[in-house]
Amino acid sequence: MSASLPQPEDRDVQFNVYRDEVEWSWACAIAISASLRRELSLHERARLLLSGGTTPGPVYRALSKAPLAWDQVDVALVDERWLLPEDPDSNAHLVRTTLLRQQAAKARLETITRPGRSIEESVSIANLHARQPATVVVLGMGPDGHTASLFPGMRDLDAALHSDNAYVAVDASGCPGAGAWHRRISLTPVGLAPAQTRLLLIRGEEKRHLFERAQAGDDPHELPIRIALETPGAVLQVYWCP
Repeated sequence: MSASLPQPEDRDVQFNVYRDEVEWSWACAIAISASLRRELSLHERARLLLSGGTTPGPVYRALSKAPLAWDQVDVALVDERWLLPEDPDSNAHLVRTTLLRQQAAKARLETITRPGRSIEESVSIANLHARQPATVVVLGMGPDGHTASLFPGMRDLDAALHSDNAYVAVDASGCPGAGAWHRRISLTPVGLAPAQTRLLLIRGEEKRHLFERAQAGDDPHELPIRIALETPGAVLQVYWCP
């Protein structure tokens, strides 16, 4: 059973608490599918932007079972490492192996990277796709406060935060949270802003405390997850479980 906790009045946040992974993953899947279904009742297609990482897998597996007109859903990525889509460490591979099966097998996946495509071409094509505003954006948050591929201390972070484009290429060299993958393509606040539904999926007490810290300040250079709070647009719906 979920519970919405009171939040600071100047922040548009709904914080939903669940007892365990099973309850949490199904609640997230229901929220995502409901938003997509509403969009498809009004328009021919819906657009879903998904994050990578270790947290959202159970949600994507639950979502794959949703009875939905998946052949009318475009699935895209919040960000991607500079890897081919078939690479097991790519976000495209995560989405393909966890979501694009069962009911959701008919969804159309937009990979950011492709063989023979330069990083500049990849960014340009991602920005062309982004002209169709996202119905749902699913965000994650790393233990360093990063979201998408926007890392604290990253070179040119300020340029990414203030870009006029929905996607940019970034260099996360020297950022521990980026691991071995420094070259990346990331959604920006401009790409996040039009989304009708904005979700953040987090787990564990450390992430909860980190999010509370993010709420207490407003500088996305310190904690880039603050773009989810500071970017005008939809209420941020946070889904948390231990």
